[in-house]
Formats: sequence, structure tokens, C-alpha cells
Amino acid sequence: MAKTQKRKSIKKNNLVSMSDISQDDLFQIINLTKKIKAKPLLKSGFLKNKSIALIFAKPSLRTRVSFEVGIRELGGQAITIKMDEISVGIRENVEDIANVLSRYVSAIVIRTYEQNQIEDLGKFSSVPVINGLSNEEHPCQVIADLFTLSEVFGKLSGLKLTYVGDGNNVAQSLLLACALANVNISIACPKKYEPKLIFLEKAKEINPRIKIELTNDPRLAAKGANALYTDVWTSMGQEKEQEKRKKIFASYQINDGLLSCANKNAIVLHCLPAHKGQEITGKVFERFSSIIYQQAENRLHAQKAILLKLLDK
Repeated sequence: MAKTQKRKSIKKNNLVSMSDISQDDLFQIINLTKKIKAKPLLKSGFLKNKSIALIFAKPSLRTRVSFEVGIRELGGQAITIKMDEISVGIRENVEDIANVLSRYVSAIVIRTYEQNQIEDLGKFSSVPVINGLSNEEHPCQVIADLFTLSEVFGKLSGLKLTYVGDGNNVAQSLLLACALANVNISIACPKKYEPKLIFLEKAKEINPRIKIELTNDPRLAAKGANALYTDVWTSMGQEKEQEKRKKIFASYQINDGLLSCANKNAIVLHCLPAHKGQEITGKVFERFSSIIYQQAENRLHAQKAILLKLLDK
């Protein structure tokens, strides 16, 4: 098993970025996720008499519902706040918001467009801050993804994950997560739509022994893959680019042809929502729908594990 670079455990009990997590932290969360899924009532009183703030600037189905349900199942209360209700940086600065909320709640989950807002909140908050999605990262999603891979294959180390499409927040978090988990990763994106170089560099720094590949050729990337992964071509806030992106990403679709390049027992993952007929064909989606929905379900169990890990004193 490849050894990752020795790193400190979770910084200040935040999950602002996958780079906040050590390999030990990640495996502890994954193992805890497995226990929680097997016994949903495990730690059902952990958040008794505690409230968790959920701040949302973006629409959300899986992140919001899975956190609200998870917090309730742990015995706590979720306080959902729309970003426009607090007007971060306009009506009130991040430092004041962080200091006030830290006196009301036991943790803060935030889903917003700007990574720096989450980083600032984490800097000034005295309670754990969890990134529920930003323009740069989606750590909660990729932790659930790794758990799903471990469920399907019974291991993580040595697997190959191929991501096809936009080198977005999910792709960037996957780079870091795979490095921590000893999972080889290949990313196929059109030119100018690759992940930011800093995430490739961080992944190589975390684990120089795994294979990290960035290519513009989806078929090359899919060769020998245990799992193919995709996301929408047009994310929230990019709607004006939709038609342009459809043309640019047309050859970056997960279909039967691309699947034939992967291992025979390869699976397909999708973080949802899915635009069938674009990044994935309807036929392939239906074939792997049970795993994709399993992946979505695992958001609930993984996020309960994250809360337990961050709040466990």
C-alpha cells in the first residue's frame, strides 16, 4: 500500500477543503460511515440539544436534505438560512457573522459560490465549518464517493477512477481525495476546462506514488478504469454558456463506447443532477442507476460521519 505524505489531522475541526483532511481522518470517516449505514440509529443522541446552521446561496436537494435528515437522526436541529437573508459581505461582514453564529450553533454548513467565503468563515468561526459545495471544492460529495467505491469493490487502494467532463469543484476535490485514499485517478477534460493546476500539485504532494493523469482524450483516460465518473457540463451560474459548452463537451460523454474502454466490471458514478443525453446517455444511466442512487444515499451516511468526526471532543 502506498504511503501518503505525513500530514496533520483535520485543521481546527473544519472541512473547508479536502486538504484539511489527513489520510487517517479520511479512513476514520469512511469506517464510521460504514457503521452508521449498517446501524442508522448509532449515536442518535450525539447532537441532543444542539443546533447546526445550514447556509445556502445555491439551490440544493441532496446536500440540504441529507444534512437536515442526518442532523435530525443524530438528535439535533438544523437551522436553514438563505444567503440573501444575511447578505454576507454586504449587510454584515464574514467575521461578525462567524462570531455571532458560533455563539448560537455547534457547527456551520455552507453552500456558496465563492470558496473564499467558506475559508473566511472557517478562519473566524470558533465552531466547525463544513463546505457543502463551492466553486472550487465539494468535499462532502467526494467522501461519499470514496465510501461508495469501497462498498462496491471492497477496497480503495489500487483502484483507478476516471473522471470525464468539466474539471470543476467535484473533479478538484476528487484529485485530493483519491491521493489520500491511494486511488489512481485519470481526468479527461477539454482544453481550458481542466482542473486548476494547484489541485494537481497538491494531489502529487499528498501522494507521489499514485498515478495522476490529465488528458484531453476520454478513451485513453477510461482505459483500465474501475469506475467512470461524470458531472453536468454546465454548473449553476454558467447557464449563459450552456450551448457553447454542449459543443465543447460533446465528445466527453459517458456512453457504451467509452464504457467499453474501461474494465469489464467497471461502474459508473454521477453526483447528480444528471442531464441525460449530455454528459451521460440515458441507457448508461439506467444501467447503473442503482449504484448512482446508492452514491446519493451515501451522502446522508457520510455527512453524519463527518459531523461526528468534527464535533467529537
